[in-house]
Amino acid sequence: MKENKIIFLDRDGVINRDPGEFVPCSYVTSWKEFFFLPGSIESIQRLDQAGYGIIVISNQAGVSKGCYTEEQLNEINENMLSTLKQHGASILKAYYCIHQSKDNCGCRKPKTGLFERAEQELGIRSRGAFFIGDGKMDVEAGHAFGLKTILLLSGKTSKDDVQAWRIKPDLIRNDLQGAVDYVLRNPRPRTP
Repeated sequence: MKENKIIFLDRDGVINRDPGEFVPCSYVTSWKEFFFLPGSIESIQRLDQAGYGIIVISNQAGVSKGCYTEEQLNEINENMLSTLKQHGASILKAYYCIHQSKDNCGCRKPKTGLFERAEQELGIRSRGAFFIGDGKMDVEAGHAFGLKTILLLSGKTSKDDVQAWRIKPDLIRNDLQGAVDYVLRNPRPRTP
């Protein structure tokens, strides 16, 4: 595996608005329901320009629940990547788990299967890299995979929620802009 300066991002609540109660199925089911959070495009652009390889890791159980199809998920992803590219920001790859908890797959966060797959497919080593997410499963998954976790309060989680968690994030920031400010000021050493 080659040595890479990489960063992992969750999608909903990090890059785009977490749909929560705003849509019938609580998932982004079409491109018209996808809204970039303020500053997220610019933040990804800054990471890209600083030489980070950006990888999205996201649970999308709405597919297996029948809320939307895998084709619709792919269309949303392609539109997201295309919009980012138009703004000079690129993502290496986006990985999605379409399973529910009851499926007991290895790829649904807080399990680490998608991170392992990214390392294998992209030929990278990511231990010690950052994982930016907006929920408990992100923090648990990042911790389990040896990543430094940054929890954003721009999604479904509040600071009060974190008090009850067994595994705490390494850092808490209000939004992706705040997290990227920190990352660019405090880059992790590359993994040997």
